[in-house]
Amino acid sequence: MKIEILSSAMSDLAEGRQFYEEQSEGLGEYFFDSLFSDIDSLTLYAGIHPIFYGYHRMLSKRFPYAVYYKLREKSVAIVWRVLDLRHDPKRIREAL
Repeated sequence: MKIEILSSAMSDLAEGRQFYEEQSEGLGEYFFDSLFSDIDSLTLYAGIHPIFYGYHRMLSKRFPYAVYYKLREKSVAIVWRVLDLRHDPKRIREAL
């Protein structure tokens, strides 16, 4: 399985990285590495996650974030958004 990360997801990751770096030095880098590790796991597990708002939703293991992705032809996982789950569900739905 190949993984394609859209610019919208990269922007989400950069925003989260900045937020956590402001909380504690080095935490932003840990956030970034952790989320990329979660995204990398899609090479093995893409398609097994439940569907919310028309996207597969994979929960991050270490942070309150979810990776929203779709499958293209069962061989490519396209990561659309990486969203903070502490936001209002309406805001998440609108972001998707």
